[in-house]
Amino acid sequence: MSARSDSQPEKILVVDDSLLTRSLTIDLLSAAGYEAIEAENGAIALEIARHDRPDAVLLDVLMPNMDGYEVCRRLKQDPQTQEIPVIFITVSDDRRARLQGIEAGGDDFLTKPIDRLELSARIKNWIRHKRLSEDISQTEHILFTIAKAVEQRYSSTDDPLERLIDLARAFGEYLQLSEEEIHNLVSAANLHDIGAVAIPDAVLLKQGKLTPEETDLIRQHVSIGEALCKPLRNLRGVLPIVRHHHERWDGSGYPDGLVGDEIPKLAQVFQTIDIYDALTRQRPYKQAVTPAQALEILRRETQRGWRNPELVAQFCEFAKNWDRN
Repeated sequence: MSARSDSQPEKILVVDDSLLTRSLTIDLLSAAGYEAIEAENGAIALEIARHDRPDAVLLDVLMPNMDGYEVCRRLKQDPQTQEIPVIFITVSDDRRARLQGIEAGGDDFLTKPIDRLELSARIKNWIRHKRLSEDISQTEHILFTIAKAVEQRYSSTDDPLERLIDLARAFGEYLQLSEEEIHNLVSAANLHDIGAVAIPDAVLLKQGKLTPEETDLIRQHVSIGEALCKPLRNLRGVLPIVRHHHERWDGSGYPDGLVGDEIPKLAQVFQTIDIYDALTRQRPYKQAVTPAQALEILRRETQRGWRNPELVAQFCEFAKNWDRN
């Protein structure tokens, strides 16, 4: 589907099994300057939504074969349509019906008979919300693309972050973290080193010993990464990981010298898997070590006071089985 230009009216899908109700609603929408398309049942509505990607859906609850709740659930489960606002049209302010609509993923409710001004105001609000979400998603996509390009500067694989992402998800599940925490770990796997985009290759890929000035420059990547991700509200849970995944348990890390559990929990978790992944991955400036050697290095660093002993013990137990997969 081609992108809609700013001069084109927003497209609203009206779903109702009553021809009269659809006609009246379409007239209201047309008078408010919207382009209306219609569907007489749920199956047709789902097909139109996937093909035409409307800006909003006005959805009747009571329809034969597939009611509005089921239509909404399917729209919200489909990646192609899940961002489209769904406004239920109900015959009353029935609390139970509204709760069912919320559980199905509905965004708003209008009561029949529909008031023209309320209809226009609700649609305008949700279209504005959808545009903002699209802008945020596009910005996030750009950040992920930059982060992948950064990783490919010193990797020979097509998707250098795939293994780290799998490791983040698997260890998060092993620790029985919440879905939100696992999501933040996975996002951090993509974005943790995005600040390295500001580090010259001559420093980032240097094979010899770094000068103090070069070391300071590389350490700036965490604050640069935090600044790049900070404007996006949906990445707020990732910021502590991006900033603090180089802290050490004894306070000798950077950028803030945090000690022990001052280091955010997810930053500790991510740091452990990041070190393991980095050790077992070949880079232009180093050879990979075996999984067993990587675990031994983690244990030695823990004995030096750099890592959380309990977390490293959990990871070593987890890694024995994960590397067999």
